[in-house]
Amino acid sequence: MKNCNFNIRVYGLIVNGSRLLITDEFRLGMFMTKFPGGGLNFGEGTIDCLKRECLEELGQKIEIVRHFYTTDYFQPSHFLPETTQIINVYYVARLKGRPAFRILDKPLDIEAIDGAQSFRWVSVAELDPDMFTLPVDKVVAALIQKDPAALSDSE
Repeated sequence: MKNCNFNIRVYGLIVNGSRLLITDEFRLGMFMTKFPGGGLNFGEGTIDCLKRECLEELGQKIEIVRHFYTTDYFQPSHFLPETTQIINVYYVARLKGRPAFRILDKPLDIEAIDGAQSFRWVSVAELDPDMFTLPVDKVVAALIQKDPAALSDSE
């Protein structure tokens, strides 16, 4: 049997009224649009991971509202060796305080420099799975399209 690895990723569905935060990034030689978040470090819980990632990316604390979705099918990594399976965890979250980061309106308005990143608010009503790069983000966007009320930031 092959030695297989898991890569656990944790993402925030950060809501502000009827808008959802997305990020445009240039990583691994390509432009991508995705939800904010990133990789789980060894010894870290998923909620702590998302809080850390938001501090790193947004420079701001978030509050977790609830779990939204965890990958429930096999998803191989597109960026890591073929023996790596991606497991994505998504939480509905909200910012603590007003946004402390720059918001842009134009998609992919960043330079082609590894690590470049910008943020946009997208109306939940206008959310389209095709605006996302990563396969699981497309699945999550489709789930949101089917039931936008599932993003309600009330507890």
